[in-house]
Amino acid sequence: MAAAELDRIDREILRLIMQDSARSLAEIAQEVGLTPTPCWKRIRRMEEAGVITGRVALVDPARVGLPISVFVAVETGDHSGAWIARFAEAVSSLPEIVECWRLGGDVDYLLRVVVPDMAGYDAFYRRFVAAVPALRKVTGRFAMERVKSTTALPI
Repeated sequence: MAAAELDRIDREILRLIMQDSARSLAEIAQEVGLTPTPCWKRIRRMEEAGVITGRVALVDPARVGLPISVFVAVETGDHSGAWIARFAEAVSSLPEIVECWRLGGDVDYLLRVVVPDMAGYDAFYRRFVAAVPALRKVTGRFAMERVKSTTALPI
């Protein structure tokens, strides 16, 4: 399903779900001017097309003992398929990594890592470096304040 195939009602449904996925179908349908059955069919169609990829609860990291976010820039000299597979395996195996992005430019990957404290980051760092060979440079940048955080896309 291409973006052009999403009409105004589909986009409004998506905005409502992104704000609060626990909203009832009846509430969503009423807000977009549909009855529940056609609203549900639109949601199912968007799920089947991969537009809606899941529904989750958002958790405050500090309230579950993970108040520190570290943005880790990774540079490597090895871009072989074998290295990329090993890197992806290491990233998947380390639960502290909550996001991993491959970038263009001077940094190859950017990770967002959540930890309880500096000792937690040090332990993570040691496991990460041991799991991934051929790292040229690993730079951690510690978040001091979250200015904005949203999962809702501007559609």
